[in-house]
Amino acid sequence: MLSTRVLAEAALLSGYDVKTSEVHGMAQRGGSVVSAVRWGEKVYSPLVPSGSADFLLAFEMLEGLREIGSLSPEGMAIVNPYRVDPLTVLRGDAVYPEDALERIKEKAGRVLIVPARELALEAGSLRAMGTCLLGALSLIVDFPVESWYRAMEEFCPPRYVEENLRAFELGREYAGRY
Repeated sequence: MLSTRVLAEAALLSGYDVKTSEVHGMAQRGGSVVSAVRWGEKVYSPLVPSGSADFLLAFEMLEGLREIGSLSPEGMAIVNPYRVDPLTVLRGDAVYPEDALERIKEKAGRVLIVPARELALEAGSLRAMGTCLLGALSLIVDFPVESWYRAMEEFCPPRYVEENLRAFELGREYAGRY
């Protein structure tokens, strides 16, 4: 949810009209959160029509696979190759698809794999995985880097600003190599 706020604020600071939506589900119990951020000259709805998203940031592979249908055929998936077994898998009621990443690659127009878990640990906190993915995204969208910094300073708790800024830079550096 922090990533949604930072992305929306960076877009707003870059002069765009912005709308967001979030579905929290069982997020407080380790479940997934699906967020959408739309920006443009004028945005009328926060909802992203199926198959029309320009970008998909997947913090975890199965969640990315679940949401791949929202991506346009030319869209880009920025994926953390990280696995978290959902409760149904842990209970033995379902099987985690071992080919999740390959299936994302088949369905997305473009894919950028960003090892956000490792980069976040290098930055000082696993909580900064989303910020690593935003760093990668920042090389693709046309927001001034200062907008990203200001957004992180606004929404990150003060004691975590520095590690999030570091995570953002690590994500940018990693994505810049590919």
